[in-house]
Amino acid sequence: MPVPIIQVALPSPLRRLFDYRAPAGAGAQMLQVGLRVRVPFGNRQLVGMIAAIADHSDVPAGKLRQASELLDQTPLLPDSLWQLCRWTASYYQHGLGDTLSSALPVLLRQGEPAMARQQMLWQLMPGAYPAHPAVSRAPKQKQALQTLAMHPHGLSHALISQWGLTRDVLEALERKGLVRRISQSPHHVHEPRPLHREPALQANPEQQAALDRITAAEGFNCWLLEGVTGSGKTEVYLQAIAHCLERQRQALVLIPEIGLTPQTMERFRRRFNVPVVILHSGLNDRERLDAWIAARDGEAAIVVGTRSAIFTPLARPGLIIVDEEHDLSYKQQEGLRYNARDLAVYRASLEQTGVILGSATPSFESLYNVQRNRYQLLRLTQRAGNARPPRFQALDIRSRPLEGGMSRPLIKLMGDHLQQGNQVLVFINRRGFAPTLMCHDCGWMAECRRCDARMTLHQSPPQLNCHHCGSQRPVERCCPKCQSEELRPIGAGTERTEEQLIASFPDFPVLRIDRDTMGRKRAMQDMLERIHSGEPCLLVGTQMLAKGHHFPDVTLVAILDADGGLFSADFRGPERMAQQVIQVAGRAGRADKPGQVIIQTHMAEHPLLLDLVEHDYSRFASRELAARQAAGLPPYSFMALLRAEANAVTQTDEFLDNACDIAEQLLATHRISGVELLGPVPSPMERRAGRYRAQLLVLGRQRSSLHQLLHLLLVALEQQPQARRVRWSIDVDPMDMF
Repeated sequence: MPVPIIQVALPSPLRRLFDYRAPAGAGAQMLQVGLRVRVPFGNRQLVGMIAAIADHSDVPAGKLRQASELLDQTPLLPDSLWQLCRWTASYYQHGLGDTLSSALPVLLRQGEPAMARQQMLWQLMPGAYPAHPAVSRAPKQKQALQTLAMHPHGLSHALISQWGLTRDVLEALERKGLVRRISQSPHHVHEPRPLHREPALQANPEQQAALDRITAAEGFNCWLLEGVTGSGKTEVYLQAIAHCLERQRQALVLIPEIGLTPQTMERFRRRFNVPVVILHSGLNDRERLDAWIAARDGEAAIVVGTRSAIFTPLARPGLIIVDEEHDLSYKQQEGLRYNARDLAVYRASLEQTGVILGSATPSFESLYNVQRNRYQLLRLTQRAGNARPPRFQALDIRSRPLEGGMSRPLIKLMGDHLQQGNQVLVFINRRGFAPTLMCHDCGWMAECRRCDARMTLHQSPPQLNCHHCGSQRPVERCCPKCQSEELRPIGAGTERTEEQLIASFPDFPVLRIDRDTMGRKRAMQDMLERIHSGEPCLLVGTQMLAKGHHFPDVTLVAILDADGGLFSADFRGPERMAQQVIQVAGRAGRADKPGQVIIQTHMAEHPLLLDLVEHDYSRFASRELAARQAAGLPPYSFMALLRAEANAVTQTDEFLDNACDIAEQLLATHRISGVELLGPVPSPMERRAGRYRAQLLVLGRQRSSLHQLLHLLLVALEQQPQARRVRWSIDVDPMDMF
């Protein structure tokens, strides 16, 4: 009887499957699509997944190698997730093996068993309680007791870090006789408990109308929940999840940033009496696998995660929520360039569940899908409770002197709000002290030696940083061109603004929130706790402050420079500018205190800015969508970007010129209409990290025509000698033109 041939998807950039003879002892009845298998590949052993089973191979029998080992007895992924991975590989023109690898936790890629461990639980001893005298002077131990009190059946050791606990603290409590360790099967079923830990809030009429439509629906539905900032979208999520849990289904919640995880977990912990797991890049490999298995086996009722969590298997899928659906973080920018928001919609259609896309500033793609009746629009136009929308004002700073990027009228207004016992948020989307360093005598500017970009001046520690390639160098003492010592910082970043705020308001704390200050573990959580204490203070930071945070004591939001997006080289620049302005502005006036938003600008009469200040995001979006339609740009067309980079300009030019020639031949040969080639041209930043970059834009009126060309083109390019001399990639539905 012939040995079966297995076609294996391996984690390789090659868009193909690899044939192997079945492992020794693995009969045809043991082989199934979706099983992991260890195989020899060159001089290495790789773990791949069986994608097909055949009775013959084009590889000569003498060269056909045998797989080393079958790692699973049943397919690793449910059928719906297997279909999702196949569709993802096809749509984004990526190898199936690499796609499957991206969808799995690291330990499963390495061949670890897909089984939950016998888990160790930490549990309160009988008679122990959070205010026990033995922990009166140990706040961390007291916090640990409070957390364990909310988990009467015990808290898994694998998940203690997700709740802000450490093994040292728990062992100290164990020595005091206040907690104990117990071992338990991960599938141990506890006695039924009430679903809610605290009751749901009373929904207002708009929230209730949205919930009625969501809970009445069956099968696949996609809702775009457009709610102004502070309108209670989260409460709609929570009550929709409660309906899902009551039907014994699981909910998957995607959030854009790790920084939002603690507050999201806190809301779920306060509301529900069910297991919740987190999936994001901050977990170690074992924690991620444990959470993945808990979701797959149905133990975790709610799964919260960032972009890659869209590939998490669910035993009983019931609802998918994508919070801040417009956020660029959902688009992967390297390797498999998928958009988790779009995959969420496709996955919901496969699993016949509902999907909610929520945002105060929906992406133009989602608004277009509402126009085409593909998505159902649910609107929340009123802020929850007694909160009122903030008042907008464009502050013209032409001819005004600036101090740390701030005008004097703005500084005075900040002082007024602080004196009233409120908090002020200052938004500037540039890290560092100043965007660059310039010689006052000859005009020399500090530029990166590896990129077509200027170095950013940092003060703590003092150095020049390139935010594109990561290179650093000491600050020059004199100009390398004219030897002058008149080197001056130009412009303002978060550090310089922070310095000016400290000088202007010495009696109030200034809290800076950007990537430089949030590097350590729990830094964001500690900062948020300080903000929520309610003390008057100034918050200064980048877009990390803009996403989903609830700051009830912020009454003034100052946006220092909103002009950049109005004249961006990227056609999406205005859309991103508007989303950023609205999201940051939404931090003001979220409780019973009125909010005010000041936008410093040199373009106070710009029509797009006037739409935001005098009207709303919907008016802005309507104007921009009309402009996109007239120009034939997405979402009214479909786009892919072929990027190339190499050590020499001639290499990228040769590769992309050849790609363009091949594409034109394919368009003619296969009679593909409605597809346009733009370029090749140098990338907006031509040199980055020492390599030269160029791109070819492919624009299609129909998605099917575009993908027909891409499939043929990539097959042809992989055969070209130039393809081995450059690093190249295809980005379908690119969100970044750089």
